[in-house]
Amino acid sequence: MTSDLAPMASLPPEPRPGRHLDPHHESYVRQDGPQSVDPSPAALDIRRGVARLLHAHQMATVAEVTLGNGRRADMVAVTSGGEIWIVEIKSSIEDFRADHKWPEYRAFCDRLYFAVGPAFPRDILPADTGLIVADRYGGEVVRGAPEHRLAGARRKALTLKLVHTAAMRLQEASDPLRPAPRLQRGSE
Repeated sequence: MTSDLAPMASLPPEPRPGRHLDPHHESYVRQDGPQSVDPSPAALDIRRGVARLLHAHQMATVAEVTLGNGRRADMVAVTSGGEIWIVEIKSSIEDFRADHKWPEYRAFCDRLYFAVGPAFPRDILPADTGLIVADRYGGEVVRGAPEHRLAGARRKALTLKLVHTAAMRLQEASDPLRPAPRLQRGSE
């Protein structure tokens, strides 16, 4: 049996600093490609509040997840029963009006939510999505989202993507000075 793993001797003797999870740190590097845009401080506050809210309801969350269609969801959450939610964070009216890609997220979740700050005008948001109002300390589900169940194959693929993304981030957080990951042959 052959392996694509590099032998330990081929690893660089001095590991390069890894990606920091704090987007405001000077050595933070996005791994999702050039389309990445760092979230605003207001969006980070909303994201933190949403994560706290969902965690309080026993939901696991992963931020900034690239979906199978190449779009990146602001947050994906999984209930203890395996239901998948996508939460699209909007920190300003301009942010909402400039974004026309959110309908493409429906095909990758059982429920689609918008999350906004307390001062955001809620009447401009689509009525056929759920609504979470959050600040940096927590949030509240103001309107539940209609259910549109994922097909089994897509659910499995997305669940595996979430597990892999979360595990890689945990590894990066626990070993920030690890060597940079090597690309596998054929993935370049």
